[in-house]
Amino acid sequence: MKVVKFGGSSLASASQLQKVLNIVKSDKNRKFVVVSAPGKRDNNDTKVTDALIQYYRAYIEGEDLIPHQDWIIKRYQQMVSELQLKPLILDKITKSILDLATLPIEENPFLYDTFLAAGEDNNAKLVAAFFNQNGLKTRYIHPKEAGILVSSEPSNARILPSSYDKIEELKNYEEVLVIPGFFGITQKGQICTFSRGGSDITGSIIAAGVKADLYENFTDVDGIFAAHPGIIQKPHLIPELTYREMRELAYAGFGVLHDEALIPAYRGKIPLVIKNTNNPDHPGTKIVLKHSHKAIPVVGIAGDSNFVSINMSKYLMNREVGFGRKVLQILEELNIRWEHMPTGIDDLSIILRERELTPIKEEEILRQLTQKIEVDHAEIEHNLSIIMIVGEKMKSHIGLTATATKALSDNNINIQMISQGSSEVSIMLVVNSEQEKAAIQSLYKAFFN
Repeated sequence: MKVVKFGGSSLASASQLQKVLNIVKSDKNRKFVVVSAPGKRDNNDTKVTDALIQYYRAYIEGEDLIPHQDWIIKRYQQMVSELQLKPLILDKITKSILDLATLPIEENPFLYDTFLAAGEDNNAKLVAAFFNQNGLKTRYIHPKEAGILVSSEPSNARILPSSYDKIEELKNYEEVLVIPGFFGITQKGQICTFSRGGSDITGSIIAAGVKADLYENFTDVDGIFAAHPGIIQKPHLIPELTYREMRELAYAGFGVLHDEALIPAYRGKIPLVIKNTNNPDHPGTKIVLKHSHKAIPVVGIAGDSNFVSINMSKYLMNREVGFGRKVLQILEELNIRWEHMPTGIDDLSIILRERELTPIKEEEILRQLTQKIEVDHAEIEHNLSIIMIVGEKMKSHIGLTATATKALSDNNINIQMISQGSSEVSIMLVVNSEQEKAAIQSLYKAFFN
């Protein structure tokens, strides 16, 4: 029994939908189909989700809504026409899009989520109609009917553990079930979305709920590469990853899979495979709990930018009880999340994402560090990138850190910080952002060429 999720590029046009139909028809075990909103048909196109964001902004600002409504409806209309579907499905989609402009604006924290969820919801209706018209017995299932109950956190919904009993009942349906991704329903009946890219999360939740044998995530690439193809020409394709390895790579910039999507499948011990809608016979990249064969020590190298570091020094810091707690309390009171914390005996650095800071918050952090905690020196360093060297087998190989540092040194790339966690799944390097690309190229050459 398989759960299949198709991304926006896989559902962008009538020709892509024909490929999706063939994929689902080719394997009778593909019983659950989770869909995204239609993506871009070409580089100059607009995603339906982005069009819905523009529609939402026009609505709350009292602007003319007709151009936005017409564009979204025509996008679906074109697919309905090319697929030769019955007009009834377009009538349902049209009503759904127009009804968004009747929702209350004031005291409605879920309005934005409701607008965005319309992309997935209407696409699921269209896909189900298309499947049925082409001889595949199919049923559209709304997340409420599916039992996807979530927390009341707009744009950051979390699945409620009680949902899984209801989701398991989906196994009782004989038809192929088409379920819109990206959103669930709160206990008060409000539409609430997962974080952006959350259709991956829905697929993972359904896979865990029905105890699927496999969760297939179809996108527009053959699998996951050892480095970003935009930085490395024709990088090595990774045949198999563990969940821990994928989590590290997703965190550091691998955008093929939403990192939160790993959690339900990981906890449900469901293997996951990344496949290509345009090349479905390719085996793709499989994500498992443990490697099924002998793995290479480094499976991938990822980089991500827009980090900053709060650096501080204080003589005899290591002898001061509660010093770390006091520093983190400053961040907590300013509602700032941190990522990493490399330390020395008299030095401490806290790495966080650029978006967590504002000029006012920066001033307040430095003021409290110097006046309240009495550090000898404090500064905030910008324009940093994190590079992760990832592989569960690294811990059984000697000299990998030496290989990495030599590769960077040979290419005149300065390492700002280096850190390796106790799990030894990854080595984290911090470099200046202008050297990020060169660093990844140097490391890839050292470990893969």
